[in-house]
Formats: sequence, structure tokens, C-alpha cells
Amino acid sequence: MNKEIIRNDRVNEQYTRVRHESGCTVCLCPMKGFSSAYALFGAKYGSVDGVFKTKSDAVFTAVPAGIAHYLEHKLFENEDCDAFKLYAETGAQANAYTSFDKTAYLFSCSQKFDRNLEILLKFVQEPYFTDATVQKERGIIAQEIKMYDDEPGWRVFFNGLEAVYHENPVRVNIAGTVESISKIDKDLLYRCYNTFYNLNNMVLSVAGNFDPDEALEICGRLLKPSPDLGLETVIPEEPPGVREKTVREKLPCGVPLFQVAFKMPNGYSFVGENYTHYNILLETAFGKSSKFYLDAYESGLINETFNVSVFNGRGFFLCVADGEAREPEKVFDALKNEIKRLKKEGLPEEDFNSVKKKTYGELVGSLASVEAVASGMMNAEFSGIENADMFSDIEAAANVAFSDITSKLAGFDEENSCVSIVEN
Repeated sequence: MNKEIIRNDRVNEQYTRVRHESGCTVCLCPMKGFSSAYALFGAKYGSVDGVFKTKSDAVFTAVPAGIAHYLEHKLFENEDCDAFKLYAETGAQANAYTSFDKTAYLFSCSQKFDRNLEILLKFVQEPYFTDATVQKERGIIAQEIKMYDDEPGWRVFFNGLEAVYHENPVRVNIAGTVESISKIDKDLLYRCYNTFYNLNNMVLSVAGNFDPDEALEICGRLLKPSPDLGLETVIPEEPPGVREKTVREKLPCGVPLFQVAFKMPNGYSFVGENYTHYNILLETAFGKSSKFYLDAYESGLINETFNVSVFNGRGFFLCVADGEAREPEKVFDALKNEIKRLKKEGLPEEDFNSVKKKTYGELVGSLASVEAVASGMMNAEFSGIENADMFSDIEAAANVAFSDITSKLAGFDEENSCVSIVEN
């Protein structure tokens, strides 16, 4: 077992990273003065991972969309019981989620940490699928897909992804489609489970009120040694430009919803400089203290729902503006015009300095959240960036220069932009 202390002197914080003999990476951050503990057991496996092979496979395998999410649903049930019932007995809050590039199972507790960790490690490592239970779950997931298809906020988001990307599977609903999940059976679930839930592809991340020695003792008992499969995944090469400039859908909503997206070059990182720098750039150019926001708000072009953010992960990177607007096309035009103006006249350095301080303060403040700390440790491990750790974003915010931000304006290309609109 290889232990490493990950320390950041700037914020005087540290945690332990363990390369466990089972193959799993274990990140532990006990936090003095906290009453609760938060644990994540995650696999580097999300909805974009539909094409894969191991070193024992001659060719790549392609599986139906939505299978990672399907697996998440099914793992809580095994032959003997439901994990949620076990957590109800300990008083812990448990949940799970599947994103585009990872799946995680979690619990939060203020007592019986050892028992809760045992439950987590056991049920995630003990899959149990039958034809009957897989068939039953198919109907439940189909209903979930149909429910989201009628939700305006969900549709404006995914319509936007479909407009941006030609090939990247991020354009497909995380849960798949009713048609794609109809092709999922227990054999496919076991194939994907045995491939992606290999401990060499997983991270256990724990933060808060717990004993790290106790956690490692439990890991020693319950983490089953796994051979490295040499897993490879393929995300299709994405051509430049967007598929559609404008996409519309009609759904009941009081005010039209919009999402404007600027597609950035492939390969931008999940944590660290690019993510943090672009967030600072967006807040400086379009955030609630910017000239753009104040002028657009006062004119009635946008309202308080307007927001800017970076949406990124393994193989995708977008700069996004979304919200409500009576005339979404005019918001799209105004954003493009503002980018042209900023490229010509430059960003206001005073605003940049304010946003930089605010961003740094928020990142440091997040270290007071057990959920944020556990998530930060896991995300760093899944980022694929050499030497990334939970403090990467903090260092990026602390060290960013005005020139770093202004240089990134060049990446905003009108040909790589689109708008998604949902309206009555």
C-alpha cells in the first residue's frame, strides 16, 4: 500500500492518497470539528463510454446508450436485500449519480461510519442481475426518460448539446433513449460492470468526521484485488463547427428558455487552469457585475436567471450562457457582439481582479464542505491530468494573470457557437 500526503501550503490543508493493493485509489481527508462524514465510491465510467476494449479483447465493443445509468440503478439491489434498507437502519443518507464521465455511490452520516462504509463497499462490489429484475428496471428508466423529455430546462440543455456536437456521445441523454435501453440485458450489464467497475478504474473518497485508520482497515477487508484490464475507451473525433446554429422546441413555459454555447477545442481539462481560467473569463465578461450584464438587464433583454458557466468533462468543453428571455435570439446576438467588442477593446482589468479574488475565495471556502472536499478529491483522480489534486483549481485561481485570461478570448469563434430555445 503506497501512501502519499497531498499538501497545499497556501491554504494549510492536506489529505492522504493511498494506492491500495486492490488497485483502488483511496483518498482520505479527516476534517476536525465536523460532525458528519461523506464518502464517494466512484468509477471512471459515464454515458460517453459506449465504445471500449480491454487488453484481452481483439476489437472494441459498442454498447447501447444509457447502460452506465442502468447499472447505477441496478447495483443498489442484490440477491439478499436493498442497500437503501441497510442505510435506513444506520440513519445514513445514501444516493448515487451517473454523469457523462463518471458514476458515483455515496453516503453521508454522523454516526456508525464503519458500518456505512462496509455497506457501500459491499453492495457496489456485489452485482446481481436477473432477466426479471432487468426487465422491471427497464420500465422504470423509460418513465424517467419520458418525464425529462417533457421538462423545458432539460430539453433546452440537451437540445443545445445536440446542436453543438456532431459525434461526441455527450449529445445523448445520460439515461439513453427508450429504444436504446430496450437492447440492454443482464449479460450486457455484467460485461460493462466487470469492465468498468474494476478497482483499477475506481476511487474511494472520504471526508469529514471519521478515523482514516479504521477506513483503511475496512478497505483491507472488503476491497477485492483486481487485475489491471488495460481498459481503453474511445470518444469519436469531433469535427470543428457546430451541427446547427439555432434549434427550437415548443413546450409549456412562462418565458422562453435559452442556452447559448461556445464550443471550445477538444482535450481541455476537467480541473486546473483551463476550467478555472475560463470560469474567470466568463464572469469577467458576462457575470452579474459586468458591463454586459448590467446593460442587458437594465434594457430588459435578460433577467436575473441569466448565468454563465463552463460545462466540461472527458472530451468536451463548452462555455455556456443560459436563462430566460423574451427574445433569445437577441441575447445570442448581443453575446456575440460583446465578444467582438472585448476582442477589440480588451477586458476591464479591474473587473478581472475582482472576479479573481471572488473565485479564489469561493474555492477556498468550499474546503469547509465535506461534500465538496470528497468530490474534489475524486474529480482530481478522474481528471486524467498528471499531478492533479484537490487543490489544482485553487492554485490556478491564485496564479492566474490578466494576460492568461485575455489570451483565451481568441478561442471564442462565432462559427463554433449556437443557441437552443424552448418556447410556448
